[in-house]
Amino acid sequence: MDVLKFGGTSVGSAATIRQVVEIISDSSNPKIVVLSAMSGVTNLLVGLHQAAIIQDHDAIEKIMEALTQKHHQAIDELFVDSGRNNILETINADLEAIYAITQSPLKRTSYSELVTYGETLLTRIFSEYLTQQGQQNILLDAKTFMHVGTTENPDIARVSERIDTQLKQFVHNTLFITQGFVCLDEEGNISTLKRGGSDFSATIIGAAINADAVQIWTDIDGLHNNDPRYVEETRPIEHLTYNEAAELAYFGAKILHPQTVAPVIDRDIPVWLKNTFDPQAPGTKISNEHHNQGLKAISAKDGITAIKIRSNRMLGAHGFLKTIFEIFDRHKTSIDMITTSEVAISLTIDDDKNLKAIVTELSVIAELTVEQEHSIICIVGENLIADHESYKAFGLLNNLPVRMISYGGSNNNISLLVPSKDKIAALQFLNAQLFKLQGAEA
Repeated sequence: MDVLKFGGTSVGSAATIRQVVEIISDSSNPKIVVLSAMSGVTNLLVGLHQAAIIQDHDAIEKIMEALTQKHHQAIDELFVDSGRNNILETINADLEAIYAITQSPLKRTSYSELVTYGETLLTRIFSEYLTQQGQQNILLDAKTFMHVGTTENPDIARVSERIDTQLKQFVHNTLFITQGFVCLDEEGNISTLKRGGSDFSATIIGAAINADAVQIWTDIDGLHNNDPRYVEETRPIEHLTYNEAAELAYFGAKILHPQTVAPVIDRDIPVWLKNTFDPQAPGTKISNEHHNQGLKAISAKDGITAIKIRSNRMLGAHGFLKTIFEIFDRHKTSIDMITTSEVAISLTIDDDKNLKAIVTELSVIAELTVEQEHSIICIVGENLIADHESYKAFGLLNNLPVRMISYGGSNNNISLLVPSKDKIAALQFLNAQLFKLQGAEA
């Protein structure tokens, strides 16, 4: 059985929904199709929650109108009269339930209850459309089996047991539809896998059923060797190892959720990145296969804060580094990069919600310099550290202000910290040095 995930622009309109139906119809293999909300819907639902907090009734009404119009338009374009009334009644009931949440006292779980309705709405429409097209399918409620516990370390065994119970009820069916993004937490409350989490849903489900493959369909033909939004003439990468893909995703590759590959690594389940709008393109295969070593791709991660910690005593004094790390641990803030000198330590974080408290504690033991609005440029490739071409990356030092360099902490990664205002220039320079010259020599 395969797991296929479609999200964002892949399910943004009636036309793209028809395209997705064509793709899943091309193969007779049993499959579970994981869907995100229609493009733009999650943003509307987040705005609805914000409006509900302050009881901005005008905003609530406006957003509800936009939600209704978007889903009604899709129904009008997809369904003939005989099937339209039934699905319209179902969707209107969901829209009324959404509105009811905004009119009641909000609970701790209200945010997750609201924002996950986007996936519920779309999967209902999609499943009913398949039925209208003569394709038998079963709509599974992800809330009945996605008991992941913690998103940092999802309980695959628990998900496996629960989804297996669901699938055994329909042993003669080969097509299942379910929601991405939604899950249940340790207490059994509705939660989310965070933005972009439908990719993560797909690999959790893939691991839980020991799938033959996981396919993630988006609007680009695989993971490119640089960010095509800022760099011209990028190209898709045919093969990546799990480690390479994980590094690129963590350091900003938008096509992939940072935790996507984690559930499938130990099970050796390949993950394919495919283009909904060009299904015949080869895309990118992520697996344990090693096709070639050395430089593969560059990605960038924004929203980075750099903290320089200068000790009033010897940095090497026993317990000093431990004290620093304990402060970040207490505030549940991960460190991305770290460099040290005899008298100072520099590090970066990508989550600044507890920055003020962290700075307050650190200031007691050291002098601090805090710099925000930085980006980490990540150069990735299997055994990159042994690639004779990797030195060219350091030519960036002659052109742009590089705040930190991390080289050797991983054999697959060179990380450079630059001001965010210089990110695009850095990506373009590195592309010219590492890929264009490489192509010319080839």
